[in-house]
Amino acid sequence: MTTIVQVGKKVLRMKAQEVPKDAIASPEIQGVIARMNEALATQNDGVAIAAPQIGESYRIFTISPVVFEEPGDYHLVYINPEIMEVSKKTKLLNEGCLSCRWKIGDVERHLTATVRAYDEYGNQFTESADGLLAHIFQHETDHLDGILFIDKAENLRDMTEEEINEVLQENASPRYDQIKD
Repeated sequence: MTTIVQVGKKVLRMKAQEVPKDAIASPEIQGVIARMNEALATQNDGVAIAAPQIGESYRIFTISPVVFEEPGDYHLVYINPEIMEVSKKTKLLNEGCLSCRWKIGDVERHLTATVRAYDEYGNQFTESADGLLAHIFQHETDHLDGILFIDKAENLRDMTEEEINEVLQENASPRYDQIKD
């Protein structure tokens, strides 16, 4: 089982390295993506994960399909993502992180974001989003630059035992106001 790296590990503070386009289909990169998805699947409160969170310094993040309300053909793997555009409007939202376990805080993020990336097959795409998905784009891209939500959070605190138990028992789709990556 793949372990999620916790705050204090050097890899979380490094700028992750780009994946050469011709390496995307390699067994190494495909294995990293598989391990990321495996690690994310073990966390009932996680909605996305970046490669540094499993100890791999690559510019890759994946998103759980539970983020989407309806089944569809969504991009779930983002390789070498670049945020191309964000809205001027921002919103302060409660946020957490699988690598900063049981910490929460309010983080100001742009309401909309457009990202350009490659999928797991090496196809480049551009995607615009608002709400939770825009928030995820920003949070995960921060991970790839060595920035953690705790660096930006206001009102940072430890979750209470009651809040932790609620998260552990909850199997519903993530709520917009309780975002964990």
